[in-house]
Amino acid sequence: MATLSSVAEIIMGQSPPSDTYNDKGDGLPFYQGKADFGFKYPTPRLYCTSPQKTAEAGETLISVRAPVGPTNIASEKSCIGRGLAAIRAKGIDSEFLFFNLRYIEPYIASLGTGSTFTAINKHHLANLEVNPKGYEIPEQRRIARVLATVQTAIEQQARLIALTRELKFALMRKLFTEGLRGEKQKETEIGLVPKSWRVVELGSLAHIGNGSTPKRDNKGYWDGGSIPWLTSGKIHERFIEQADELVTDLAVEECHLPRVRANSLLIAITGQGKTLGNSALVKFATCISQHLAYAQFHTEEVVPEFMLWYLQTRYQHLRSVSQAGGSTKGALTCGYIKTYPVPLPSVGEQNQIAKICAILEKKERNHERRRLTLEELFRTLLHQLMTGQVRVNGPELDFLIEGEIK
Repeated sequence: MATLSSVAEIIMGQSPPSDTYNDKGDGLPFYQGKADFGFKYPTPRLYCTSPQKTAEAGETLISVRAPVGPTNIASEKSCIGRGLAAIRAKGIDSEFLFFNLRYIEPYIASLGTGSTFTAINKHHLANLEVNPKGYEIPEQRRIARVLATVQTAIEQQARLIALTRELKFALMRKLFTEGLRGEKQKETEIGLVPKSWRVVELGSLAHIGNGSTPKRDNKGYWDGGSIPWLTSGKIHERFIEQADELVTDLAVEECHLPRVRANSLLIAITGQGKTLGNSALVKFATCISQHLAYAQFHTEEVVPEFMLWYLQTRYQHLRSVSQAGGSTKGALTCGYIKTYPVPLPSVGEQNQIAKICAILEKKERNHERRRLTLEELFRTLLHQLMTGQVRVNGPELDFLIEGEIK
């Protein structure tokens, strides 16, 4: 085992004078901390014409200030600010060292100190223990090749997810404005739609309401519960097939919880992050929290899946409406949702559009599942290779050493 200072030069970042950096691309890319990190390489937001400290291409970058620990690789010569340190390998393979430091990120984070924000210094970095199994350079390179192959596969899946998502929403926008039959279009309050489509208020198709949250400290509402109850966090599942929590009959009665039927549309009317404005279909009868509104359809004119996909295209609009008037605590109201205009083509066309959207969604989910599987493989291999539980001199990892995952 070696210390970092014995196998690498440590260059602590130093921010240049503010009048020497710009956002026009003049000079070297200027990185200040984890906020600049991409999936594998950092993404420049600023450039610097008079760098104080630099990192060379291929060197490890490590965040040393709030947060402490995350690592990245410099893709080209770059200026580094106070939030970063560059690790210049000497006597150790640079890519292996990157993965070694990534493996001990949690430990590095634990070394951070400070009341306003956490940070580590050069002394902390110098004393980090690396290459715990004492691998020689040839084996270091083989280990790095294995891990880089899996990482590349993860990056590919991430790109495919982004492309599939972009294609899905572009096609959805096209479907909800042009339909499937090549009809002439008409201008409506929701924009262009096929001439035969109607535009109606959502409240004319469904009963709209919102739920309630029983008091958590009343055990009579929760203990032994048998009735499904959903929070707004479930909205991200798109098609909700089971509940994480159950309430009692007493909760339903005393808290006036509405019983929402299966195939009802749910809309998050409050929430942080990406929750507010999102929608989902619930596939079973349930109760819901006050942070959710429901649209319980009462007509066979509407295909619930079609309405779900349409509202997915209106996510940003619903979020912007919730912030209208300068509100800092965004929220939608049931009254607004009742009057929300939605398109209504024939049931047959609704079904066809819903099926197309479902195919694209399935493709995206498949890529996401593969990405998650590869990430788990990477974590497992990183641990096993750094601790010597698995060695790369056997045939079991040849398919990775060859640089391909099939």
